[in-house]
Amino acid sequence: MTPLRTDLPPGAQLPPRPANAPAPGTVLPSHYVRCFACGDQSAHGLHLRVDADAGLALCATFEVTEHHQGAPGLAHGGLLSCALDEALGALGHLTRTSLVTGRLETDFLRPVPVGTVLHLSARVEGVLGRRVYASGEGRLNSPTGRVAVRARGLFVEVPMEHFVTHARAEDIQAIEQDPDLIRLREHQTIF
Repeated sequence: MTPLRTDLPPGAQLPPRPANAPAPGTVLPSHYVRCFACGDQSAHGLHLRVDADAGLALCATFEVTEHHQGAPGLAHGGLLSCALDEALGALGHLTRTSLVTGRLETDFLRPVPVGTVLHLSARVEGVLGRRVYASGEGRLNSPTGRVAVRARGLFVEVPMEHFVTHARAEDIQAIEQDPDLIRLREHQTIF
């Protein structure tokens, strides 16, 4: 099996922003209230705030709290990867597709202390078939702060049925009883 790659392959193109994509400056909704990265019902989650930007780009922020530590006083590297994975995957709001991570490569450039607000940026680099190639970075305490972490990812477009097929039955039942657990209104009809 050929390993998945995150570098832009020949033939990949940057598509135009769909007319029905959220306007720049729009706060993008959490896809699921219990999502560890963006959900507001995950007690110790990242609670990413994600905003649409121009083109096929977005920006996001999260505050590193004591619950996000790896080493004493520093963010856990896995959580920084999680934050970038969520930001890159949220580009599906702008491409109007449902995306899952195929591969994520993360480079850690400097420590991220507890109390830091990490400013993330993410952008689509190109699309080839169902594959979306994206990159992003996290900066310390401002959109122009020092770069602490970078990532490149390959995301794969999947139909919404993918999530129903692979979810636990009790989670599907909870969504059927409370459709507001899913925040993407255009996708609720499948549950």
